[in-house]
Amino acid sequence: MQNFTRRNFFKMASGVAMGLAISPFINFTPAFAQAPVIGSKDFTNLKNINGSYAKVYFTKYIDVEHLINLYDLINESIYGKVAIKLHTGEQHGPNILPRDMVKAFQAHIPNSNIVETNTLYVGDRDTTEKHRETLKVNGWTFCPVDIMDENGTAMLPVRGGKHLKEISVGKNMLNYDSMVVLTHFKGHPRGGFGGSMKNLAIGCADGQVGKRMVHGIGQILPKTSDEWPGEERFMENMADSAKGIIDYFGKHIVYINVMRRMSVDCDCVGINAEEPTIPDMGILASTDLLAIDQASVDLVYAQPEKYRHDLVERIESRKGLRQLSAMSELKMGNNKYKLINID
Repeated sequence: MQNFTRRNFFKMASGVAMGLAISPFINFTPAFAQAPVIGSKDFTNLKNINGSYAKVYFTKYIDVEHLINLYDLINESIYGKVAIKLHTGEQHGPNILPRDMVKAFQAHIPNSNIVETNTLYVGDRDTTEKHRETLKVNGWTFCPVDIMDENGTAMLPVRGGKHLKEISVGKNMLNYDSMVVLTHFKGHPRGGFGGSMKNLAIGCADGQVGKRMVHGIGQILPKTSDEWPGEERFMENMADSAKGIIDYFGKHIVYINVMRRMSVDCDCVGINAEEPTIPDMGILASTDLLAIDQASVDLVYAQPEKYRHDLVERIESRKGLRQLSAMSELKMGNNKYKLINID
């Protein structure tokens, strides 16, 4: 294992289809109008850092061996009954995480299973019955999948939230001692991007109450994707929701972002998702929620403009960077990180 230095980065990048370019301090100026990336910074090359920093582990290899290696670096506080929070996707979604990789990963974690919740929007997973059929279609049959709101909901407090004082989650979430947030990092129609925070904030909120709270809508659903609320308030609601969940699990929660098949669209779009235009990058793992999502965004911004353009445009046109600053303001992670290459 080695610190992720500029020299090591370029050595690593030679094995990637489209090489990345990164500076010692990740502080990119986006090609669009919104302010530069905010939140954490990569302090990898500083010899003396004032204060603490988060560790974000990285590999360019997207396979089960490296996924497990990363997990084993961050799993010290994972114990008991373990929930693996995964976005299992709409039917036949082309970008969801590879089933064989997830299957081997789940088998590596004792007393674990996948957890999900029903969707609010009408689709393949808005009822438990439809959701279970979609799980079969997509191949999530190798372990139990707990649809956490199948048996009702529970309210968690949101301490110090910007807008939400509590968040409604699937009741079955309270049956778990620990959570592994296994995220397909990609774009999102309203959030700009979907990282670990989005996977928690929307993915653990129950389908009918919690997701309405996060989206800020009443009983009548918007007719089109463009009509769903977004921008800063939505990002802040997501941060509030995620804070309630990470406060519940305390130190017994870890995060993994898999940066592959990064469409501008979420896996909730299914077969209608736009084809990715940015190359696969690798896998990141951390015990720090803010740091891992910030590092993932930073790696996107490090791409040459012609490759990052579509995803960056999606992030900035939806004001998705507000996810990061909202997490920082709510003290949901460290505002400094080191990216550590395990290859």
